[in-house]
Amino acid sequence: MRDRLVRRVGEAAAAGFVLAIGGLLAWILSTQVDYRLLFSPLIAGRFAEAFFLVIQIVVISSLLSVSLGVLVGLGRISTSSVTGRIAKGYVEFFRGTPLLFQLFVIYYGVPRLWATGQFPIPEWAVPAAIIGLTLNHGAYVGEAIRGGIDAVPDGQMEAARSLGMSRVMALREVVLPQAWRNALAAIGNDQIILVKDTSLLTLIAVPEIMSVFRNINSNQLDPWTPLVWVCVLYLAITMSISQLVNGLERRSDWGSDSRMFGRLSGLGSGGDVDGGEEA
Repeated sequence: MRDRLVRRVGEAAAAGFVLAIGGLLAWILSTQVDYRLLFSPLIAGRFAEAFFLVIQIVVISSLLSVSLGVLVGLGRISTSSVTGRIAKGYVEFFRGTPLLFQLFVIYYGVPRLWATGQFPIPEWAVPAAIIGLTLNHGAYVGEAIRGGIDAVPDGQMEAARSLGMSRVMALREVVLPQAWRNALAAIGNDQIILVKDTSLLTLIAVPEIMSVFRNINSNQLDPWTPLVWVCVLYLAITMSISQLVNGLERRSDWGSDSRMFGRLSGLGSGGDVDGGEEA
């Protein structure tokens, strides 16, 4: 009886919160947003340019950070103490300092390593943004990969080696595919955070979505209208990534129908290989 009362109070509080947020949102959209400005070609065009720039930065940074993260994850589990320490130091630095600090070091600091006017890349903001996002999120992806590898039973590697695979081949063909599946959700979450981190790029002069908002708000003194575009565009990217990750998770059913993993599982558990295949 008491549990039921607590549950109903919780449901009522949640419903009240949702109604309050919905009412506030409806009031803002009906009274604070200038729809003529919202859909004007000038405003929509500027946000569209920023949106496609963010898409390019996200795609390139994601591909590079995941590739770098695999190397970092392998370095973290390396039997070489030097490699392991280098990988750990990399992760500790990029997870332990703010992304904005890293962007400032790359954007402002790196060109000062050359004599004045000699830096070879004139439009440095976008490359600096990609490098900063890649290095930062490569550390997080590396830790996700390391966790995924740690979650793979030791018997998988031993079984692969007993089939005559080298350590590198066993790692590539057996351990990493399973580690990727284990780490996929964490990597997907990190890539969504990467999208939101692009909002910091306005501080190093990248003309991304928040940069457009700041310019329009300064000129029009109307924060709510451009904020609608900001919300819609970021949600469009993050929800697309969520759908992509969900699709990859549904298709990554290596463990149940893979002939190779069935054999390896049989070996790893001490069972009969042929019998495992027939079962």
